[in-house]
Amino acid sequence: MSHNASGAPSGEHRVPGPGEPLTAALERTGFYPLLVGDVVADALDGRTAIAHLTHLETHFERAEVRRHVTVLVLTEDMLVITHVDESPLDDSGSQMGAQVSTESVPVDQIATVVLSYVYAQPADYAPGDPVREVTLAISWSGGQRLDLMPAGCGDPQCDADHGYTGTVAQEDIVLRISADADGPRAVDAAKQFARLLRAVNTGSRPFQAVQRPRLSAFSPRTFRGHGSR
Repeated sequence: MSHNASGAPSGEHRVPGPGEPLTAALERTGFYPLLVGDVVADALDGRTAIAHLTHLETHFERAEVRRHVTVLVLTEDMLVITHVDESPLDDSGSQMGAQVSTESVPVDQIATVVLSYVYAQPADYAPGDPVREVTLAISWSGGQRLDLMPAGCGDPQCDADHGYTGTVAQEDIVLRISADADGPRAVDAAKQFARLLRAVNTGSRPFQAVQRPRLSAFSPRTFRGHGSR
């Protein structure tokens, strides 16, 4: 399963602040919180969640609006990824359907955790300046993404075939969070999730020493309803 959220023409990213319960984060997205909560709870299969990250994105395609949410939940031995898409069931769009996928990845199989930063005006950087955006990339399957484009040369009059050039990136999931669009707390939450994931994945310190965010129990009573707004 591969989700690349960095190339959306327009998106809405909802990432919980540090310590926010997962149920509250799902409520705040407004994207079928009861459905998503039940799916996440089922995917956890009784495991205790110790960290989470929620990412809602909206795509505009012609006259259609498509939304999908990705929820990462970390346990002591597993990274659980839940992805929910909505799509119309009829031409008018009055009836909607939800497509759900879940993947459970043992943390000891995670190969890399990459956190990329973007800073504004780096020449004026001072310690403590905020990060403009972060991109969290996690890989575990060994799969690679290949981006190709026609190769060229420096001669603008040249019409020879120079083959192709491109880049190879190893990634299973990529989430991009912007402080401009989502606020500084969203960026901080993504950074905190990455730290917790690295701590569990590498076993670099006793996990009890990591501050755990508050997570409330899953129950239909915790949510206000299935409505998408």
